[in-house]
Amino acid sequence: MLLPDTLPDSCLSGAKLVELESLKSDPANWRAADLRGDHSGSFDLTPAQQREIEAAVAASAAAGQPIHDISRDSFKLPGLGPLLARLRDRLIDGRGFALLRGLAVERLDREQVMRAYFGIGSHIGTPRPQNRAGHLIGHVTDLGEDPSDPRTRIYRTSGRQRFHVDSCDVVGLLCLQRAKSGGASALCSSLAIVQAIAERRPDLAAVLAQPFIYDRKGEIPAGKHAHYPMPIWHRCGDKHSVYFARDFIDSAQARFADIPRLSEAQCEALDLLEQLAQSPEFHIRIDFRPGDIQLLHNHVLLHSREAYEDFPEPARRRHLLRLWLSPQRPRPLPAAFEERYGPIRGGLPRGGICVPGVAPVVAMQPQ
Repeated sequence: MLLPDTLPDSCLSGAKLVELESLKSDPANWRAADLRGDHSGSFDLTPAQQREIEAAVAASAAAGQPIHDISRDSFKLPGLGPLLARLRDRLIDGRGFALLRGLAVERLDREQVMRAYFGIGSHIGTPRPQNRAGHLIGHVTDLGEDPSDPRTRIYRTSGRQRFHVDSCDVVGLLCLQRAKSGGASALCSSLAIVQAIAERRPDLAAVLAQPFIYDRKGEIPAGKHAHYPMPIWHRCGDKHSVYFARDFIDSAQARFADIPRLSEAQCEALDLLEQLAQSPEFHIRIDFRPGDIQLLHNHVLLHSREAYEDFPEPARRRHLLRLWLSPQRPRPLPAAFEERYGPIRGGLPRGGICVPGVAPVVAMQPQ
């Protein structure tokens, strides 16, 4: 099976005819049946590892170190660190996800939890800002915003989140509180989905390799426009990546009259991609428990969340903490990603939302 490609570069976003063998052989190309009974991606913190985390939290706090200054070098985890390094390798070179269970959120206060989470995350990668306020830790909780407003970031509502990626290499989600009902997380291999499209509808695979227009929803980096072009299916050398966020494509169509309207083929390709992601053939569900940390590699996985109902008491409402991370040895990406990720060469942290005049911060409460 061949993927139509048109850019004569070593890093391509749809160029010359390339065989799909590199896509098929990627460990991150899996379907739900491949993972049935496989718990190799789930790791439970031992009591000794938990004590090590809490000791690092106490040392960081005693030194007066701001949370946003915590790094892998300053947050010492001599016992847990090698495991986190293996998790990072699994994310980047393996199946693309891991679940670290058992962080003792019930016996730590909010600041201690955030220190622990930021410190653990720093062993995976460098935290990146997630919104126009520069938040390095995102609060994924219902703030009462309207999910039907195209300007709304859906994570700030209780509405359903469609399958998507975040604008970073690795996303981490730490569960503090579960919802009263609903809110289940699901994930799937985006590589398996684009392979299926190439096999079933090669005409639509070619469409996915061409640019779609995404809305920045008012979070505009220096020198950039309010919207940007980005293909969904990319290839860089022998590595394939997928960038997909339907809400941001639809928002651009709703908010900007000066951009091309989606063609019939584009709509069909988007619909097929979502249809496959929602199929039990491709996705698995993750049951979050308080203290669970889910880590996902955005370039090879899509994730979603069903709508949920909250408890009436504020202290019991669904609440996750999110990290966007840039690992030291990330997946190679084509130049097209610079429109969203910033510079992607030279070993500097990449990804996130960097708005002029905004310094990265850690907000202790949802804002």
